[in-house]
Amino acid sequence: MHGLKAVAEKINSYEKIYEGFSDGQLKEKTAEFKQRLVKGESLNDILAEAFALVREASKRTLGQRHFDVQLQGGIILHQGKIAEMKTGEGKTLVATLPLYLNALEAKGCHLVTVNDYLAKRDTVWMGQIYYELGLTIGCTTHEASYLYDPGYQQENQISKRWGKIQNDNSKLKINEADEERDIVGGFKVVESFLRPCTKKEAYAADITYGTNNEFGFDYLRDNMVYDLREKSQRDFSFAIIDEVDSILIDEARTPLIISAPEQDASKMYQQFSRLVPQLKEKEDYQIDEKLRAATLTEEGINKVEKLLGMKDIYQEAGIKYLHHLEQSLKAEVLFKKDRDYVVKNDEVVIVDEFTGRLLPGRRWSGGLHQAVEAKEGVRVQPESLTMATITFQNLFRMYKKLAGMTGTALTSAEEFAKVYNLEVVVVPTNKPMVRIDLQDKVFKGEKGKFLAVVQEIKQKYEKGQPILVGTRSVEKNEYLGQLLSREGIPHQILNAKHHEQEGQVIAQAGRPKTVTIATNMAGRGVDIILGGNPPDPEEAEKVKELGGLHIIGTERHDARRIDNQLRGRSGRQGDSGSSQFFLSLEDDLLRIFGGETIQKLMEALKIPETEPIEAKMISKVLEEAQSRIEGFNLDARSHLLEYDNVINKHRETIYRKRKEILEIEDEKRKAQITALLAKYGYSTEEYEKREKEIGAATMRQAEKIVFLRVLDSFWVEHLENLESLQDAVRLRAYGQQDPLIEFKNEAHKMFKGLLDTIDAEAAKVLNGIKPASKEEIERERRGMVMASSPQNAPKVGRNDPCPCGAKHPDGRPVKYKHCHGK
Repeated sequence: MHGLKAVAEKINSYEKIYEGFSDGQLKEKTAEFKQRLVKGESLNDILAEAFALVREASKRTLGQRHFDVQLQGGIILHQGKIAEMKTGEGKTLVATLPLYLNALEAKGCHLVTVNDYLAKRDTVWMGQIYYELGLTIGCTTHEASYLYDPGYQQENQISKRWGKIQNDNSKLKINEADEERDIVGGFKVVESFLRPCTKKEAYAADITYGTNNEFGFDYLRDNMVYDLREKSQRDFSFAIIDEVDSILIDEARTPLIISAPEQDASKMYQQFSRLVPQLKEKEDYQIDEKLRAATLTEEGINKVEKLLGMKDIYQEAGIKYLHHLEQSLKAEVLFKKDRDYVVKNDEVVIVDEFTGRLLPGRRWSGGLHQAVEAKEGVRVQPESLTMATITFQNLFRMYKKLAGMTGTALTSAEEFAKVYNLEVVVVPTNKPMVRIDLQDKVFKGEKGKFLAVVQEIKQKYEKGQPILVGTRSVEKNEYLGQLLSREGIPHQILNAKHHEQEGQVIAQAGRPKTVTIATNMAGRGVDIILGGNPPDPEEAEKVKELGGLHIIGTERHDARRIDNQLRGRSGRQGDSGSSQFFLSLEDDLLRIFGGETIQKLMEALKIPETEPIEAKMISKVLEEAQSRIEGFNLDARSHLLEYDNVINKHRETIYRKRKEILEIEDEKRKAQITALLAKYGYSTEEYEKREKEIGAATMRQAEKIVFLRVLDSFWVEHLENLESLQDAVRLRAYGQQDPLIEFKNEAHKMFKGLLDTIDAEAAKVLNGIKPASKEEIERERRGMVMASSPQNAPKVGRNDPCPCGAKHPDGRPVKYKHCHGK
């Protein structure tokens, strides 16, 4: 850290100089930095001056001055490392330093965050700094893309006041017009500063904010385009990942997938959803909670055959049918509503098991999502065919330089180093940490535990101390809310369903007599300031005297990091605060992984349900259980990555081939096609003749489309084959063969065959090219009209009339599945 302090002192030496600059001179300095880089200076050469300039812009726009420890954090991020900074230390502001510096090279820099709300909020909040210095700022979200533009709606230009609210100790009076807008974390989120734009424009900005999902899906979509002008992203130059442990570790077990409907299996899943509840555990199926697996027994299969009126399910329906049945069983007995998923707008939305955050657009694979949909009685969406897929590990390893920030990274330092080559550096807090972390209270049963939690909340509430309660699931979150309502204790419930509103609520969680119940992710990214936000000095002082914000955890999480994140909501910036976990022997962690020790303890205890158990061995069992699960999850992520590394080599080759097809010059393309036709024995004179009939320009365009369509269709088939291969090689472990080595060998042969097949099929199709008929031209025109229709148009069923308007000779509309859905 000594070297970092020396650089921070150098940055400080420029402060007085830049204070005398006009706003215009700040922008001129940016232009000067860019020129110096062109002439041969490095980013490190100008770092101290650039960081000092950002600090000056922040003072002028937000009224916030970067602390020396924040400067150190910025240096760590610029070096391509992970900065562990405690909650409330101002990570959002820290990121502006390296983002500005690296954006001077004009290659585009990305700030990756966990939800659309934070992406938009930080674009507008931090955008003021970049804008003051003459840079452009983009934002890409699930709904739309934007450019930061303070002149977009002049009447709402209140940005100069935002940051100053944060440091203003007098009680702020907000006029009526302002009251209708959101006050979050001491600043205002005003969408009128975000000008809607195309994705391409958002990525063309000097700095782009967005979510991990959107950056990943945009990468996959860019590698499915048929024209280079449709691509939106630039090179992967520099990215800072906020909540880096959440994105690179917790979400790394679920790959991103772009899929298309393959077949409608809704009736089959609906049939299974009625059949499965008739089966009995231990008799018809076995459950392994540790592996989250449910398997039919021989008796169970016999019972299913009887219920379906079949003699032999294997012969009459096949293994795939049985696989779907087992997925329905898994959905029924292992996947719980409001824990693993929620039903929102008649859709099943996955809840991230680590963060409690909703994952809209993400679906479980292998038919599991359809099985859950059938169980919940919502529309069962057609099974999907994978068109493109990538893991977050391989997505973010594409950046030339990657950095991250979080409050909890050190416990996962080994994985960050091994998988991403990222070093974790702990940044000291600006003020000493004084939060008191109390010893866990353990109860015999869950009911007793929650009754004790309610009593604890009641005592603190009556004193006036603010309380934040953390729960692991939406279900427990709402259960505790009901108990508090019975006691007449006012409270707010947050469960990561509505990020924007929750940001407003959590910002006020530090006020006296405020009780907030939240799942792990709810309100992440928003500081809880004692006395409310903006703070009331009298209330802030009162809360400090009462001991600050008190955190109650109602269950230990599988990962210690998540527990530490909850504790970290209290004690920000040297504030007083406290935390305590209330546990029970019935909690999943102890019940599933506690083993015989906990079982014996349960049987031996003869104490009231609301009386805590004094047993040191429980803490030891908990630590062992968390350590085992962390190891288990690390193995699962490593396993996924090992297989995806094989697929990644294939993906890189295919995407490189696609890029060449899109970029190749006409003359080179013609030479390439001529050689390809000759290789497969077609007469090239005929091809030349057809080119004269069609026209050279049309022929080159046709060749490009043929190549891309052939490549895409075989790539999709290859992905499906790799998925099946992955399932098949697992069985080879029984024959003492390493499944991964078997997968690598088989996949290599398959890919070699794929490349040969693509060339052969392209040559065959190209050889058959002929001038189009009027009907074909009209159909293609209608297809183009369809392709240009808005993306949010209603989904078309396979048996619905095709939206392109095609009709049979007798006037009947052509079904979608026989036309553009083919």
